Amino acid sequence: MAKKVVATLKTGKGKEYSKVVTMTKSPKTGAYSFKEVIVHNDHVKDAIAGIQQSK
Repeated sequence: MAKKVVATLKTGKGKEYSKVVTMTKSPKTGAYSFKEVIVHNDHVKDAIAGIQQSK
């Protein structure tokens, strides 16, 4: 099975996506939380802007 996983990673499709992690602070408790989203490289800025506007 390991050979199959390695073979699919070498196709290059995984390089088209990025993980966007943003940190938000809770107004009630002051604790920080992290939001993780996996998006296509063309939509990284849109994802960051969308997460920041949803605060």
